[in-house]
Amino acid sequence: MMKRSKVVVLVLAAVGAGLLFSVAFNLSPITNALFVGQSEKAVNVSSTAAGRMLPVDIPSLVKEVSSGVVSITTTQVVRFNQPRTRSPFGQQDPFEDFYHRFFGNVPREQKRKSLGSGFIVSDDGYILTNNHVVEKADEILVSLLDKEDFKAEVIGTDPKTDIALIKIKAGKKLPFLRLGDSERLEIGEWVVAIGNPYGLGHTVTAGIVSAKGRIIGAGPYDDFIQTDASINFGNSGGPLFNLGGEVVGINTAIIQGGQGIGFATPIHLAKTVLGQLKEKGKVTRGWLGVYIQRLTPEMAETLSVPGKKGAVVADVTKDGPAEKAGLRSGDVIVSFDGKAVGDEHELPNLVASTKPGRTIEIKVIREGKDMTIPVTIAEMEGEPSRRAGGPDLTKGMGLTVQDITPEVARHMEIENRKGVLVSSVESGSPAEEAGFQEGDIVRQINRQPVSGTAEFQKQVKKIKGGKSILFLVERGDARLFLAVKNR
Repeated sequence: MMKRSKVVVLVLAAVGAGLLFSVAFNLSPITNALFVGQSEKAVNVSSTAAGRMLPVDIPSLVKEVSSGVVSITTTQVVRFNQPRTRSPFGQQDPFEDFYHRFFGNVPREQKRKSLGSGFIVSDDGYILTNNHVVEKADEILVSLLDKEDFKAEVIGTDPKTDIALIKIKAGKKLPFLRLGDSERLEIGEWVVAIGNPYGLGHTVTAGIVSAKGRIIGAGPYDDFIQTDASINFGNSGGPLFNLGGEVVGINTAIIQGGQGIGFATPIHLAKTVLGQLKEKGKVTRGWLGVYIQRLTPEMAETLSVPGKKGAVVADVTKDGPAEKAGLRSGDVIVSFDGKAVGDEHELPNLVASTKPGRTIEIKVIREGKDMTIPVTIAEMEGEPSRRAGGPDLTKGMGLTVQDITPEVARHMEIENRKGVLVSSVESGSPAEEAGFQEGDIVRQINRQPVSGTAEFQKQVKKIKGGKSILFLVERGDARLFLAVKNR
């Protein structure tokens, strides 16, 4: 049977309505030096911090860093119309027409409050938090450890990374936190979270790094730190510390009903966007114009990719940088600008962090041969989206296909009739395990075009038993490769 992953409900760790977030990565790295006064008033961390042993030094760490953590309360004014009134008998109130004829729909307002956390990154009041904490807020109130409250303004937001930069005017230099190196974190390493869960104010929890590079379905750029340090509603935007007192993550999400499962955005991601948020209020990203997918062992075998590492180009965007440079569907990208591409999750990060207008070299494997292609990266303005039984010709794969007749094409709004339509997929079959779905359109088999069922059958018969067959499938607006063992 095909293994199906359980549906996991993720909750952003802030009090308020359920907010969805999308994650992406970006641009030129910056350091704390971007913020003035870094050397003057930084939170004092002892010289022996690197050698901390638990549990003795947790209290001293908390004393050193707590003054740089803030609680955030946001207010949003929600406007709605006067509800229609009804009589106790379930009928419309007879006075309603009279009321609305003379007074109309009287608008009503309601103030909704939400809680979150943040941390100070410069002595002049810049604060880092999650975008979903301050998104759509009409008023933002920041509370310091000493209970002083200040109104904050939003300097810049990046919904794709769920990161926001806000600022307060305190009239004095503020203690701030140092940003660490999240890429050096090790699984099992102790971490400490401080935040404002459920409006309780500064609350400290400790745990370990449970995993790195977690993909939680938030988007193609997921790269979360998983920790069992308790994270709850209101912790969003708060810092995750290593035992050196450096911020290594931004507490962001939890699994509803989960125990000891929290997620933090790696601080190296924040470093890549902070400079732009401060200077421009938004983030500019590089764009390649490819649709990519995972390189499975079966695909690696069929496409002659040594090492089984890389990202498969499922399709290229018309007139995009990749198409103009000559990249093709079926290419396997193994290197981008001199950096190895291990899988499909690494490439978007590398592309997004490349300055638009810059020409870089992409190494691909095409039909078993290495090729290096220069590509000029464009500016991302939002990925353009593509338009989101017959006889069993697959004998043993569990796939039933049929020709795309004019009637079928008209009914299903299919413009290109070349290919075959998947009319059914047998439960538990190799085709189902590979990911085939009813309604898929097969355009190619082993990189050869398929015009109809006759060509489809001819191509399949060529493949010897035990060998993998690579299908190029169109599903809605996307194209993807699926590999199936021919039994």
